[in-house]
Amino acid sequence: MAAITASMVGELRAKTDAPMMECKKALTEADGDMGKAEEILRIKLGNKAGKAAARVTAEGVVGTYISADGKLAAIVEVNCETDFVAKNDDFLAFTKSVAQLVAEKNPVDVEALSALPLEGSTVDAVRVALVGKIGENISVRRFVRIEAKGQVAQYIHGGAKIGVLVDLVGGADDLARDIAMHIAASKPKALSAEGVAQELIDTERRVALEKAKEAGKPEAMLEKIAEGSVQKFLKEVTLLGQPFVKDDKQTIDQLLKSKSASVSSFTLYVVGEGIEKKVTDFAAEVAAQQAAAQAR
Repeated sequence: MAAITASMVGELRAKTDAPMMECKKALTEADGDMGKAEEILRIKLGNKAGKAAARVTAEGVVGTYISADGKLAAIVEVNCETDFVAKNDDFLAFTKSVAQLVAEKNPVDVEALSALPLEGSTVDAVRVALVGKIGENISVRRFVRIEAKGQVAQYIHGGAKIGVLVDLVGGADDLARDIAMHIAASKPKALSAEGVAQELIDTERRVALEKAKEAGKPEAMLEKIAEGSVQKFLKEVTLLGQPFVKDDKQTIDQLLKSKSASVSSFTLYVVGEGIEKKVTDFAAEVAAQQAAAQAR
């Protein structure tokens, strides 16, 4: 049995970027053969990625890319299991690379994006290797690409948990940033009433009608009351109808008109939005991990 030295472990780690203990185990199994140990790690990391794939990824970051002229942009959400990994440099670099690929290559969906070339391999192969290296499931959830009618501005908030891209036609850079910041704070569902899903409007109308009936309002007034509630709702959930967060005496629509500007489109991503997060007992999880380590 060959002696496994610290320098050998360090060399294998430098080649593979795998965890130190995994490197030592692979070298022991390979009886010190560096090439064989590297192969063992590739196999093990692939297995680890496969096991991780079933775990929920509700943390992560929003990544963006904007071309130098502001005419081409992309926003992407990449998820992981814990906030700790969301701050990992390799994870962040992967997210940045994916956002740039979306902008430059214009994939039709996540599957097409996953097959694009990256770092001498593919996006998905790099993702799988990253899963093996970090030990957490990682997934590319969604993306949007913008070919601007004006110029794209961005706003990233809360450690990249909220990301906004806005295509502003006319107006100055500070206005574009203010609008993007407003979107992050107020979270509009659409640019204008035309973009709000009819299902949401119908729901709001039904709720308003039932509330009015319960309050004993006259039958003849029910539709008028419901319509008033719907219009109020639309102002609250549309960008143009919302009061500007930095000056609530004017709406975004009024602000834009005063600057001879308009918003062509915007995208707002909130990390993990709509994903059901698993609630865990941290103490129990640590105890389980310790028990598993002792059983090895």
